Amino acid sequence: QLQLVESGGGLVQPGGSLRLSCATSGDAFNHYSIAWFRQAPGKEREGVSISSRSGYTNVADAVKGRFVISRDNDRNTVFLEMTSLKPDDTAIYYCAAARRATVFWARESEYDYWGQGTQVTVSS
Repeated sequence: QLQLVESGGGLVQPGGSLRLSCATSGDAFNHYSIAWFRQAPGKEREGVSISSRSGYTNVADAVKGRFVISRDNDRNTVFLEMTSLKPDDTAIYYCAAARRATVFWARESEYDYWGQGTQVTVSS
């Protein structure tokens, strides 16, 4: 079973940057695709970005050009570099892991394990 722990959230001003980390343990990291999701108050959880076990990456249209996902297999960690942050990016950010190849990466049911989340607040 894979454990995931997010970190790096916080309060940032509009236009600022944050780097989120998703540290994993408990199973072979390179067997998993890792994605970031977020859930804003009163909204459904949505997919933000994925780093698949095969090397495929993707980001949601809402964050394209501002967020970059990366993967460090030596550290068993996935990062989400967030720049040009907007108030609409305010949400709890979760990382999730899928053991099987994903069909639709932004669909929550594709994922087997989830972290507890880290809060990101973008406000002046």
